[in-house]
Amino acid sequence: MADLALARKVLETEAAAILALLNRLDDRFDRAVDLLLHCRGRVILTGMGKSGIICQKIAATLNSTGTPSVFLHPAEALHGDLGVVQSDDVVIALSYSGETAETLRLLENIRRLGAKLIAITGTNGSTLAEAADVALDCSVTQEACPMNLVPTASTTAALALGDALAMTLLVAKGFKEDDFANLHPGGKLGKRLSRVKNWMYAGQDCPTVLAQTAMRDVIGEMSRKSLGMTCVVDEHNTLLGIITDGDLRRHMERGEPILQMKAADVMTRDPVAIPPHTLAAEALNIMERRKITSLVVTHDGHRVAGVVHLHHLWRTELV
Repeated sequence: MADLALARKVLETEAAAILALLNRLDDRFDRAVDLLLHCRGRVILTGMGKSGIICQKIAATLNSTGTPSVFLHPAEALHGDLGVVQSDDVVIALSYSGETAETLRLLENIRRLGAKLIAITGTNGSTLAEAADVALDCSVTQEACPMNLVPTASTTAALALGDALAMTLLVAKGFKEDDFANLHPGGKLGKRLSRVKNWMYAGQDCPTVLAQTAMRDVIGEMSRKSLGMTCVVDEHNTLLGIITDGDLRRHMERGEPILQMKAADVMTRDPVAIPPHTLAAEALNIMERRKITSLVVTHDGHRVAGVVHLHHLWRTELV
């Protein structure tokens, strides 16, 4: 049976390691963010072993939030990959001891190239810390390993500190939801942050009729576009109303001669309309809350841009 007491101790130790970082955030952290903010090249993450794995995750987070980053393996760097580092780059080096041989051997070359160096280390007086432009203290009182050997709390703290850098940098750069969506077009997060302009039926695919269009032709337009509705517009493409399958049924149930009527006689005026920059997830929420299957997308609240349909958003796995 699993030792739940030990498991809880591991989590407590790692949580404590992260919380201990709070009191160490000072002007050194500010300087590190400033270096990253004004970096004209790329951010190069480097570290050996488990520190290298943490570097890869931090690089991925930076990339996904608009800061071009790459992981450089210290050993491979010494055999040709050092060419990735340029003078306008910022290097973030992770080494808990600050004395990792492969990482230290990069220092001379980093300085020769003129790149800036941020160290994340658990030993402030180490060679790496002394050589850095900014050294961030990521020390822990103990590892979560029962033998106090396996890097656990220290790697967790380094990862959290990397996230803190990335998120602070994100805000400083003015990174917005649209930027995130642009960098994640294939993921579910990107879909939830995408705009209805990317999912709407527009142009020839958007069902539209004029107010004076005969209902026989209105029904034909609705059948061709297969959205169960059509927009009713004037000669300037200004939205006047919509006609849905439900509108047709209601008029027929009342025994009205619907085929002898015009679109303006049947349409629902002042329909719900949204701008093109509305989040697709928000549009889905509106349709589900109002129990409707389509929303008209308009420019400036007047001119029809397209139609977004409930089933289309469902198929995109927004939920």
